[in-house]
Amino acid sequence: MNDSTWLHWSGGKDSAYALHKLTQQGGKLGGIVTSLSSEFRRISMHGVREELLEAQAAALRLPLQKILIPRDCNMEDYNSMISEEMAKLKAIGATHCAFGDIFLEDLKLYRQKQMDASQLETVFPIWKENSTATMAKSIIESGVKAVVVCVSGKHFDSSFVGRDYDLEFLNDLTEGVDPCGENGEFHTFVYDSPNFSQPIPVKLGEVVDKLYTPASNQEDEPECGAKPSWDTEFFFQELSRC
Repeated sequence: MNDSTWLHWSGGKDSAYALHKLTQQGGKLGGIVTSLSSEFRRISMHGVREELLEAQAAALRLPLQKILIPRDCNMEDYNSMISEEMAKLKAIGATHCAFGDIFLEDLKLYRQKQMDASQLETVFPIWKENSTATMAKSIIESGVKAVVVCVSGKHFDSSFVGRDYDLEFLNDLTEGVDPCGENGEFHTFVYDSPNFSQPIPVKLGEVVDKLYTPASNQEDEPECGAKPSWDTEFFFQELSRC
């Protein structure tokens, strides 16, 4: 890894753990790149505000490139937008893009196809490192600290958002829920990690219940290019800086 590698950063625990693994290999990351809603300025699917993403980048002391996704873009438009944004990275010296994916083969192939089209190499530092049950504990043990900001109503009630991603949370997971949330069961916001210069103090706000349907037009819809889960309820934890 060197400063020509950029990490696609979701703001969650998997990204933070992937960065931790990359930096353990030595060298310096070029920066992080994140997709946000252009209208609502929130991280796609996580619902985290732009100011908190910027706080993460500042704590990491890394440049941040934002990809602003319009509400109604289709797959063709999305892929074109990604190509344009990756071209910007290449223009400043990027040669590799890293991702925090764990075991979803179709998603990995999609990433590789996207990056191949932009003539960028892909890196998957935590890909099938261990079972997700083992990896979940490794993430916690590494010093990554995160709060659960989004859960699927198919698997959780609203009491699970706002909790820390810790051993107690893992012990409370029901059967069928991946311990890393790899199937989209839940998402997190990292407020401290081994790579942060300092923790990000956050406070919990209201819990928002949202139901997504094909006609839904809300700020936390899945980003273009992601597989939508229509008719699915999600609970979101509002966060702000202390």
